[in-house]
Amino acid sequence: MTSRWVFAGIFLVCAALLAVAFYMEHIMGLEPCPLCWLQRFGFMGAGLVALLAFLHGPSGWGIRVYGLLLALSAGAGLGVAGRQLWLQSLPPDQVPACGPSVDYMLEVLPWLDVLKTALKGTGDCAEVVWRFLGLSIPGWTAIFFALLVATGLFLLFRRRS
Repeated sequence: MTSRWVFAGIFLVCAALLAVAFYMEHIMGLEPCPLCWLQRFGFMGAGLVALLAFLHGPSGWGIRVYGLLLALSAGAGLGVAGRQLWLQSLPPDQVPACGPSVDYMLEVLPWLDVLKTALKGTGDCAEVVWRFLGLSIPGWTAIFFALLVATGLFLLFRRRS
C-alpha cells in the first residue's frame, strides 16, 4: 500500500469523525463545549493535511513532511482532549465555572481571547454528557488523535526501501 492511500484513509477517518461530531450536535442535541470545538479543529487540520498529501502524492521527504504535519496537528488535538479529560476527572468543587457559549464569545470577544478562554476550559467541558464503552467523547477523541500521531510519526521515521 502506498503512502498516498494511507493519507486517503486518514482523511476519510477524520471526515467520519467530524460527521459523528455534527450528528451528535444536530441530531442528538449535544451542545459542544469550547474544548470540543478545538478538538474538531484538530481533526479538520489532520484531515486537511491528509487530503493535501493524498492529492500531492508525495515521495521521499514529502512523505516525512506530511507525516510531521499530521503528527503536529493531531498532537495539538490530543493535548486539548487531554485537557478536557483532566477537567472531567476533577472533583466537583474544583471544576471551573461554566462559561458563555462559543457562539457568544465569537460575537463579543477578539478571536485570540476566544482561543485563550477555550483552552482554559469551562465547567461545560468538565460535564460528561455521553459515554460509549465507558469512555466519554474526549476519551474517544484522545484515542483517535493518538492513533493519528502514531501514524504521522511512523510516516516521518520509517525507513524507505
